[in-house]
Amino acid sequence: MIRIVIPNKGRLHEPTISIFRDAGFPISGGTESRKLFEKTIDPEISILFARASDIPEYVQDGAADVGITGIDLITERGADVETLLDLKFGKSNLVLAVLEDSNFEKAQDLEGKKVATEFPKITGQYFKELGVNINIIKVSGACEITPHVGIADAIVDISSSGTTLMINHMKAIDKVFSSTVYLIANKESLQTKDKILDIKTALESVLNAKERRYLMMNVPETSLKAVKEVLPGMSGPTVMKVESSKHPEESILAVHAVVDANLIFTIVNKLKKIGARDILVVPIERIMP
Repeated sequence: MIRIVIPNKGRLHEPTISIFRDAGFPISGGTESRKLFEKTIDPEISILFARASDIPEYVQDGAADVGITGIDLITERGADVETLLDLKFGKSNLVLAVLEDSNFEKAQDLEGKKVATEFPKITGQYFKELGVNINIIKVSGACEITPHVGIADAIVDISSSGTTLMINHMKAIDKVFSSTVYLIANKESLQTKDKILDIKTALESVLNAKERRYLMMNVPETSLKAVKEVLPGMSGPTVMKVESSKHPEESILAVHAVVDANLIFTIVNKLKKIGARDILVVPIERIMP
């Protein structure tokens, strides 16, 4: 049995549910769910639900074989786990922030001051590398209030958009750590349970597909060379003969290719100029690595 532990709530919960569904492991989940575990369509895989901050220890200690959580939480806990795959969602930064009207402009200005954070290990390492001595005040939430009530002079906290800091009249003066969500595995389980790599491959196929699109078009044979020069496909385009009843005198080819999603606008316009027509752009569900 493979046990996968995922966040039970918070900003990482729904994106995790979504990527597992796309990978072929439908999970009911739901932000209001109070369930502790759930079976999947694969009888050898079950899902556990836990706090994102506890997941590194679940995986390290073998309570789960695989986990999904932020690299910031993995680093903060110092968990001895194998990081298998950056899932590229849940992007956030740990930032060093101070009150808007303070005179602190950079980290070095905080020499001898107090810094409140939920991430004392990462914060301590950051200031150590800068050669700045500070006093860390560990809190378990509501970091933003600590400078207002005199508990701390600054905070190190998660910031996704900066809105929370602005609302609380604070400003970020440096980025301490950048984080995304990772797939992690228990080191012993990784050596003994082959299906863990199958799970990694399934999730990786979803990530690969999100970054690409499938292009289909009809092209006059005389334009094929020019079209091939435009298309940066994964392994070159697929070309097929089209039996055209509208223009029997013209040799038409169907050309299919997989291209990067961020190049679609530019490529389609170039293709139209060199004679491609009936162009279709189709999303891809999965690309197996």
